[in-house]
Amino acid sequence: MAAQSQTLPLAGRVAIVTGSSRGIGRAIAIHLAELGARVVVNYTTKSSDAELVAAKINGLPAVTGNGPRAIVVQANVSEPSQVTSLFDAAESAFESPVHILVNSAGVLDPKYPSIANTSVEDFDRTFSVNTKGAFLCSKEAANRLKQGGGGRIILLTSSMTRGLKPGFGAYAASKAAVETMVKILAKELKGTGITANCVAPGPIATEMFFEGKSSEVVEKIAAENPFGRVGEVKDVVPLVGFLAGDGGEWINGQIIPVNGGYV
Repeated sequence: MAAQSQTLPLAGRVAIVTGSSRGIGRAIAIHLAELGARVVVNYTTKSSDAELVAAKINGLPAVTGNGPRAIVVQANVSEPSQVTSLFDAAESAFESPVHILVNSAGVLDPKYPSIANTSVEDFDRTFSVNTKGAFLCSKEAANRLKQGGGGRIILLTSSMTRGLKPGFGAYAASKAAVETMVKILAKELKGTGITANCVAPGPIATEMFFEGKSSEVVEKIAAENPFGRVGEVKDVVPLVGFLAGDGGEWINGQIIPVNGGYV
């Protein structure tokens, strides 16, 4: 089985996927594992959900490398010491440097307030998780990912940085900051063989998307898309899997929208 796993594109590689207990992060963690990676399933509060993801991954056929297929690690990405511990846990469990970071942890205010009605507390929380979290994970990855080939930093942002819809002021701004940062990060990683890119989904049918929206609003969003539907996690994961592999090496410093033409 181990020899057979060598044909998988990510065999022997270790991936951290933040915010992977549910939603897009969950789907990405499972997809990377199906491509052969050993995966850290990260969560902040939903431990039972994270354990279910890890159990699904650990039920996959064995792959090359030490340790289980997946481990679960609690870490708040907005806390520097916890991000460091997240990487420590990956290196310890898999006896390997980390090759791939996918930062999928994020928050969205379900009240969809105008900028005039956004509380300072909600603004700070949005930027703490979405922007500071992406910065801390990128910083740690830039210092610790395997160099010389195969190192990948993939940050999930949002097509709302282009959609610019009312009610998304703090959220879109928090993601736009990450998109600016990744372009500079890619240049700063010159000589390491590590790439850094953003994947910017449009509306995707997850708990976070549906929270605070009426069925009428959801139908309106679906109708705005050329495909006449809201995206699904299966629409996003193939791109992340491609960027994580050898075929994605020449894509660097880019923001790639995945939205079916929504924006």
